[in-house]
Amino acid sequence: MSTPQEAIQNDLKVALKAGDKERLSTLRMLLTEIKNEKIRIGAEVDADGFTRLVQKALKQRQDAATQYRDGDRLELAEKEEREAVILNEYLPEQASEEEIRQAIAELVAEQGLEGPKAIGVIMKSMMAHFGSKAEGRVINRLAREVLG
Repeated sequence: MSTPQEAIQNDLKVALKAGDKERLSTLRMLLTEIKNEKIRIGAEVDADGFTRLVQKALKQRQDAATQYRDGDRLELAEKEEREAVILNEYLPEQASEEEIRQAIAELVAEQGLEGPKAIGVIMKSMMAHFGSKAEGRVINRLAREVLG
């Protein structure tokens, strides 16, 4: 199996040959992020690290698109959204909300958790359980629903 960096480089070559400038610039940005992270940690970026980098870049694109829309800069917002679609292709398949909700309900029943103080216990357990297959904000929202 190839490393995330090798996969990005291969996709970069395909985008270059196809003349897809937007995909090319997005993949170059992602490749730069991987290289910077590699230098920062002093080792190869593993799958979890790669997923975190992609999620961070994706969140940046979503935030920028929202700000552009608020500022009536629709063409820039659409560009950020297209880049987000490209980045989303590199994330592992996310756990469904129902799957997360069920795991939270089982944990609450098993440990007798209740009230807002239980959120921390639930978050820690669910983030360890789901890892990069679930976003923290989704787990937090569902935990509050289950507890509330």
